[in-house]
Amino acid sequence: MRAPSRAVIDLDAIRSNVGVLAAHAGAAQVMAVVKADAYGHGLVASAHAALAGGATWLGVAQATEALELRAAGITAPVLTWLYKPGEPLDALLVADVDVSVSSGAALLQVLDAVRATGRTARVHVKVDTGLGRSGVQPVELPALLDAAVAAQAEGALEVVGIWSHLAWADAPDHPTVLAQTGVFTDAVALAEQAGAHLEVRHLANAAATLTNPAMAFDLVRPGLAVYGLSPVPQLGGPERFGLVPAMRLEADLVLTKVVPAGHGVSYGHEYVTPAETVLGVVPLGYADGVPRHASGLGGRPGAPVQVGGRRLAVAGRVCMDQFVVDLGPGAAEAAGDVVVLFGTGADGEPTAEDWAAACGTISYEIVTRLGVRVPREYRGAPELLAAAGVGGGERG
Repeated sequence: MRAPSRAVIDLDAIRSNVGVLAAHAGAAQVMAVVKADAYGHGLVASAHAALAGGATWLGVAQATEALELRAAGITAPVLTWLYKPGEPLDALLVADVDVSVSSGAALLQVLDAVRATGRTARVHVKVDTGLGRSGVQPVELPALLDAAVAAQAEGALEVVGIWSHLAWADAPDHPTVLAQTGVFTDAVALAEQAGAHLEVRHLANAAATLTNPAMAFDLVRPGLAVYGLSPVPQLGGPERFGLVPAMRLEADLVLTKVVPAGHGVSYGHEYVTPAETVLGVVPLGYADGVPRHASGLGGRPGAPVQVGGRRLAVAGRVCMDQFVVDLGPGAAEAAGDVVVLFGTGADGEPTAEDWAAACGTISYEIVTRLGVRVPREYRGAPELLAAAGVGGGERG
């Protein structure tokens, strides 16, 4: 039985988007970032589509994500970068996953895993060039490199990468971009002088890949743009960069009913019908990842939806499992008709960026917060569906 709501994922769009990003990257390789269940699009299926589009690397935040890729039979290079102190890294080395190192303590963690497994680790040293998040401080980099290169000389590991992350890549002319690039270039030179066996030097995220080709180095790491959303909406939407949004979130109306004028709708009666009208109940709520900030409150329209080719809005508060739409007087819609929350925008439906604007957030959050109750249905070329092990209506 088909679920009352679903996220329809276009794997052809993901493949095409990666091709666009590869063209922007020039001679640099593309690492498709598929963390957070591929930004809500499905980890394994999206990874296959990205590789088909020309990505040669995959990037994830957590070890479990990397191991899930390997369990699915994906053999492409994978980098993971977020793990807690003391977490065993043995399985990552056995699975031939590259590991980021941001401190001397992290390096010791990697070496513990080397001793436990007898496997040579592939390490990317992350440098904090100004973001103030993970990464070794430049003043501490020489000592970390000395220790890493000494371990490399013993055959325990290979320092195959130097990388960092930009704080303001969505503002290409911001002075921090140039400043961080300078710190990064110095770090690369220091690693090379120390004797690191660098294969890749990488700094650019999706925003930098699309707007600042000088940041490409050997490898770019796009995330959001892989899924067809613009990381720089203030500079242009997906269409400006040749991207196609890959997710369409939709649901079937579970109920329609006529109510009189002055009828309160949802908790707190933040919306009251101005005339006799038809209400429609949509089976998606904040337990599914629909933000409560999408609510229509105090006379302000909620986030947009499309019903029967018409642009409407959430009426009243978003609830845990459902929200309401005022379909209008005499509306012909009935239970079972489709409501589109967001999609590509090509047919006039709202986009994830429209939802982000309505909710006061960013499109990253709109797509990544979708919960497990929303099944992912995959569409795409037969060879992509086969490679990903999914068909229409299946989750990767």
